[in-house]
Amino acid sequence: MPKKKLVVALGRNAFGDTFPEQQKAVKIAAKAIADLVEDNFDLVITHSNGPQVGMFHTAMTEFSRLDPKYTVAPMSVCSALSQGYIGYDLQNIIRTELLNRGIFKPVSTIITQVKVDPFDKAFSNPSKIIGRYMSSEEAEQEKKKGNYVTYEEGRGYRRIIASPKPKDIYEIDAVKALLGSNQIVIAGGGGGIPVLEQGTTLKGASAVIEKDYTSELLAELVEADILLFLTGVEKVSLHYKTAEEQPLDTISISEAKEYISKGYFEAGSMLPKIEASVQFISSAPGRQAIITHINKAKSALHGKTGTSFIL
Repeated sequence: MPKKKLVVALGRNAFGDTFPEQQKAVKIAAKAIADLVEDNFDLVITHSNGPQVGMFHTAMTEFSRLDPKYTVAPMSVCSALSQGYIGYDLQNIIRTELLNRGIFKPVSTIITQVKVDPFDKAFSNPSKIIGRYMSSEEAEQEKKKGNYVTYEEGRGYRRIIASPKPKDIYEIDAVKALLGSNQIVIAGGGGGIPVLEQGTTLKGASAVIEKDYTSELLAELVEADILLFLTGVEKVSLHYKTAEEQPLDTISISEAKEYISKGYFEAGSMLPKIEASVQFISSAPGRQAIITHINKAKSALHGKTGTSFIL
C-alpha cells in the first residue's frame, strides 16, 4: 500500500522568541514529526516565521542606523534569513529525534520563493505589522519612502506591509524530487519569500504571505492526501475563550462558510487555517484537512481528536 502524503503546517507555538526558547520548542515539534514518520507518512513541513522575520528586520535596521554605510535589508532578505534559521533548527533536531528512534531519513530545507500578483489588492491595503517601534519623525521618513505605517496608542509607530495571496511556488519541482527520494522536506517557511516576475528575474516584494495559504497551495501542488495544521489548541471552537465556547469535532464546507460570514474566526489566527482547509478539501476528492494541537498530531490523524473538515 503506497504511503500517504502529508503536509504539516507548524504554527508559531512550535518555535520561540529567543534562541533557547526555540531550541526547546522545536524538540516538541520534532517528536510530533517523528511520530508521523513512524506512522509511515511522506512529509512536507511548512512553518510560521513570526516573530523571527521581524527580529531579523529590526536587527538589520538597527545595524544600518549604527553604521550608515550598510543599507536596511529588504523584507525578502529577512524572509530568506528566517527560513534558513528555522529550517536549520528543524532539520537538525528532527534528524536527531529520528536517529534516536533508530530511523534514518534525510531532512532538507528549501529556501522557497512564492509568486504573488503585483496587482493584488493587498498591496493597496497592507495588514501585516512588522519591525520595531518608531518615533513620529522616523515614521515620517518611512512614509516618504512610500512605506505604510500604523500607530499603536502609547507605544509608537510601526511599519505595516501587504499580505498578498500566493499564486505559485517556484521550487516545487525540487520539493517533489526530494519527497520522491524518501526525504522529509521543509519548504514554504513563513509563507515563502514573496516575489514578482520581471522578465527572467524574480524580484522580492515588500510583503509577507500568510503561511496557511502557502501551506494549502503547497499541499495541492505535491498532491498531498492530508493537510494538518498544528497549533496551540486541540480543536477549533466557536465563541473562543468565552463562557459559550463550543469545540468542533468536524466542520463542513457550508458550515465553515457560514461561520466565516458571521465573523467567528480571528483574522491572522484561526481564519486563514479555516479558509485554507476548505480550499484544500474542495480541490480534489478524498482529501483531508485537520486542525489540532501540536501534542495531538498522531491522535488527530487517527480520528481521536482535532477538528476535521468534511464536504
